[in-house]
Amino acid sequence: MNSKISFHNIPPLAGAFTFKDSQRPGFSVEECVKRLKCYHYILKRSHLVLNNRIPSEPIYELKMAFSLHSHYCAEHVSAIRKRVGEMREPPLGLENIPDENLEILFDEIIAAPSTEELLIGLYEVAFPFLKSSLQEHLEITNPLADHPSVRIIRFALLEIEEMILFGKSCLEEIDKKNKTDNNTIWVNLLNECLNNVSALNHKKHTTKKSISRQYSAEPYQYNGIPKRDERFPDPFNMGVNAEAFLYDESYPSETKALMMFYKRLREIDVPEMMSSIVAETPGKPWEYYQDMTRQIWDEARHAMMGEVGFVNLQINWPKEVMINHTWSLALNTQLTPKERHAVLYFIEQGLMPKTGKRFEWEVGTESNNPLSELFQDYDWADEVLHARIGRDWYVPYFENSKEAIKYGDECWSKVLMDWNQYIDEGKTKHHNWWPGLYKAACKTWGIEPSPEILKFNLSYETIRADLKTISSSG
Repeated sequence: MNSKISFHNIPPLAGAFTFKDSQRPGFSVEECVKRLKCYHYILKRSHLVLNNRIPSEPIYELKMAFSLHSHYCAEHVSAIRKRVGEMREPPLGLENIPDENLEILFDEIIAAPSTEELLIGLYEVAFPFLKSSLQEHLEITNPLADHPSVRIIRFALLEIEEMILFGKSCLEEIDKKNKTDNNTIWVNLLNECLNNVSALNHKKHTTKKSISRQYSAEPYQYNGIPKRDERFPDPFNMGVNAEAFLYDESYPSETKALMMFYKRLREIDVPEMMSSIVAETPGKPWEYYQDMTRQIWDEARHAMMGEVGFVNLQINWPKEVMINHTWSLALNTQLTPKERHAVLYFIEQGLMPKTGKRFEWEVGTESNNPLSELFQDYDWADEVLHARIGRDWYVPYFENSKEAIKYGDECWSKVLMDWNQYIDEGKTKHHNWWPGLYKAACKTWGIEPSPEILKFNLSYETIRADLKTISSSG
């Protein structure tokens, strides 16, 4: 039949469909929208779970992955919102809970007390269920009539599969280390929630069971205090002023590349801080959360650029570089979400002039380190986007950008990081780790360390009191 209709054997139906599949009844628009709203809710709640656990998760790799996966979820939420808007007149009902069982499911996951249980809830229960539901959608829906939905589902499945594989790898390693059994009762609770979601159990006719909350019996409380794993042995260390080194013309650009890799890796604290803004700023348009989450992921990318830079130089960064968390800790515990956003915008505006990101890119270009040049090039490009995000979502609080910057300056001045207190409490000695880092790099370079460069020492006693310069995460 197809060969008689098609012209000169050119694939029919734009080459995207078969006549067989295009004749199946599939989902009605109403059924399709019901399912899309469930996918939307699952992804939206997953985004919040991942975002909210960034600061309190100590494992560095998981902080980075949560930043990426929350970005993935946010992007797919936006795609589904757009699709529903094409199929239904407002109000779209996208802020409604499509099924109370899904609400309980994610209340339980976000309240999971351990990293292992969080990973199980998301990567072994919620995401696989979403994957199977999306695959079922592709199998049943009419691909010609519902092609816009089919297309966004195909894209979503690519990244959902990536997330599931990551979670599986993590849980395999955790099981090897801890050798603990999964929380069977809790996992059964989660699965019962999913079995009760009638809109996504098209082929099943199961009896719904009543659900008794376990971890979410008490309301979840967000924890914005940053934690780090054992590779960050001195998180209060503020003994090296990278900015002072970078702007000192007496030091060669090759060594300045080391400080820029440190600055990039130090940006771990930006996702830790920004996640608190997202977590504690409800009621914004979804585009706000999408943009902010994109920036969180960008800042995580920057941290990993620093990590890759050190790995490229065969430097054991956990041993040689003391990455602190004083910035995210201070902002998350001392300022309101609006004030934190103000500080972020204030710092970003300070990076726009020639002495900011352009200068760092120029140093990278002169450093004879291709990765330093490349990373600073993209870091600069990202900062342009972040400045736009600030203009879109922070500046409108004020009459003009000048007032917005002024308020950010005032908020930044309120932040207290007491160096002496950190010492008195035995949290750090503000060890000057620069000589060790420089020697490790010289070993890779095959050169003898310069005595003059080794002398660089701006410990806490000698760094000037301008904390805006000292602590800026850039």
